[in-house]
Formats: sequence, structure tokens, C-alpha cells
Amino acid sequence: MSATDPAEVQLLVATDHREILSGPTEPAALDRPPRHPVRQGLGHSLVANRKALTGMIILALFVAVALLAPLLAPGDPSTITSIGAQPPSAEHLFGTTAKGQDVLALTMWGARSSLLVGFVVGIAATCIGLLVGLSSAYFGGRADNSLSLLTNVFLLIPGLPLLVILAAFLPTGMTTVILVLTFTGWAGSARVLRSQALSIRGKDFVAAAIVTGERAGWIMFREILPNMASIVMITLIGSVIFGIGAQAGLEFLGLGDVSVVSWGTNLYWASNDGALMSGTWWAFVPSGAAIALVAFALALINYGVDEVTNPRLRSTRRRRTSHRAAPASATHQEVNR
Repeated sequence: MSATDPAEVQLLVATDHREILSGPTEPAALDRPPRHPVRQGLGHSLVANRKALTGMIILALFVAVALLAPLLAPGDPSTITSIGAQPPSAEHLFGTTAKGQDVLALTMWGARSSLLVGFVVGIAATCIGLLVGLSSAYFGGRADNSLSLLTNVFLLIPGLPLLVILAAFLPTGMTTVILVLTFTGWAGSARVLRSQALSIRGKDFVAAAIVTGERAGWIMFREILPNMASIVMITLIGSVIFGIGAQAGLEFLGLGDVSVVSWGTNLYWASNDGALMSGTWWAFVPSGAAIALVAFALALINYGVDEVTNPRLRSTRRRRTSHRAAPASATHQEVNR
């Protein structure tokens, strides 16, 4: 047995002592598993999502056009002129109606009314549905039975006939349209939000808040509601889509205020002027395409929110990304060889 140098013994002992205190050394960078990223905010995650970003860009363009309509198309867009039923040209990009009105100006000014009604109806219907759903889930018992019965009654009543009846007998105007659509559109939101609130109602932190003597309003809006942010946002987007489409449907039937320029009234006057029969497609296509594009943009945002907040969809996207990255890394390694 060979003798060992005392200096080497001290060096080995010191090295072992450092390894015991600091733990095992970290693996190399190539062998280290990827760390999970820090949980990002909802807004940043939506911007990183392609579907949501595309939807927000389209919606922002329509909102900008609605706000800048007085500057982009000054004057009254419903003014009747002598140049009727002109096809799209350099002077009138979207053509003119049978009454000589510029279709592009009507479309831009119509965005103001349609988007305003859609967002107001969406916010109002979501707030009512949220209040009913939270109260029903939190209080339970008779309150839950009564509110659930009320919600089921509104869900069972046919929506379109009720809209037509209410709009026909109430005074015409934007306020009436908003009230009618809110009155008929909150039940679906209440049903969805009640189900989500019921699942959170049984959590331990809610029970702890009840035991500590917190008030019901505090528990509902400070304990339960923050954990429902994603489903509330999805419900809001769906309600906005309902508001825009339902307003256009009512005004197309002549049950709205036809003196107000909106996408629905544009379709109403195009139908009255016989645009479809005469082949003047440019009188109704822009307003119909605008409604479809806004609904498409909101649907993209809805899908994006679902992908960001749904754990199953997040894991599916990660698996797809890893599968796509695996062949690329294998090819890169083969080339390096």
C-alpha cells in the first residue's frame, strides 16, 4: 500500500465536505431539464397567443374606425343624394345605396352604434348573470331553488319571439334595444357562472372565510370571484357577440330605430330598396361582413382565453410544441455529425 500525501488527504476531505454542504453538483446545461416558466399574467399570455392576438387586432381596427368615423367620413352619412346605386369606384370605395348614400360612410358610422350596443349589452348581461350565479351558488337552499327556477324559465322561453314581442310594444330607440337584449340574454351567463361558483364554493379557503366571520358580499366578490376571472371573461365575450348579432337581427326586421345608422339598419334599408333583387350587392355585403368579422374576432379571443386558462389545452399545446421541436433537434444533431 502506497503512502498518501497529507496535503492530498486534506484536499480530498475539503472537497467532500463542500459537496455534502452544497449538495450534488448541477448537471450540465444540455442534460438539465427545462424549468417551468413563471406564471405570467392573463394579458401577456393573450398577447403571446396567436388566436387571441389576431382577434384583438381585428377588434381594435373596428373600434378605431368607429371612434374616428366623424373624421374619416364627416357629415351625415344618411343624407340622400342623386347618385343612387353606383358600384364601387375610386370616388366611392364601397359604392352607393339606391338613395345615393355612401356605403363606406354608412359602414363606418354603423360601427359606432353596433359596437356600443354589443359591449353595453354584454357587460350588463354578464353582471346580472354573475350576481344571480354567485348568489345562487353561495346561499344555496331556497335562494338557489328560486334563482335557478327563474333562470330556467328565461332559458326555456324562445329568445327570438320574446325579443320581437318586447321590441314591438316598447318605444323605439337604442335604450330600448339595450334593455330588451339584456333582459333576454342574462340567463345563459347565470347558468354557466353558477356552475363554476358551486365548484369554488366547496373549497377550503371559502370555508375558512366563513368560519372567520367574513360577510357574504366579501366572500363572493373577494374570495370566489377572482378565481372565476377566466370563465367571466369568456362569458362576457359570448354576451357581446349575442348583443351585436341580436341588435342586427332586430333592426333588420324593422323593430329597432331605423333612423339610427347601424349595421342592422343598413341591412334593413338595403332589403327595403331591393338590393338583393337588383343585384346591388355592395349595399349589404359590407355591413354583413363587418358583423361577421367582429364576431370572428371575438370568437378568436374567446378561443385564446380558453387555451390560456384551460390546463388541458395548455398541456396539449406543450406536447405539440415538443413533438415539433424534437424532429428539428434530431436533424440538427445529424447535421453536426
